[in-house]
Amino acid sequence: VQLQASGGGLVQVGDSLRLSCAASGLTFSRYVMGWFRQAPGKEREFVALITGTSGDTIYDANVKGRFFISRDNAKRTVYLRVNSLKPEDTALYFCAADYDPGELSASPGSYEFWGRGIQVTVSA
Repeated sequence: VQLQASGGGLVQVGDSLRLSCAASGLTFSRYVMGWFRQAPGKEREFVALITGTSGDTIYDANVKGRFFISRDNAKRTVYLRVNSLKPEDTALYFCAADYDPGELSASPGSYEFWGRGIQVTVSA
């Protein structure tokens, strides 16, 4: 299984980015896909998740209304649109996959597969 994330970068306050995560080696539609982030010196934290077929979403309160998760099962890709970026959004962003869970989870420990983190840096 591989999760390949892309789309990070250095941006200004208020800018937007679209992060992508392309999956291979798994039945993509059977997985809940999540985005997490980790700032220097902090623990990895939940950002958003999207279910496999119904496309239901859950967001962390800190990003709700600014970040939008979506997926294209035909392309085996999950996206995270990040708008109105703030300096506190600076972090390494990770995509992750959770196989057909009985319960939706914001806990990193629930996710079986992880992509390499991509850096998002927001300059004031």
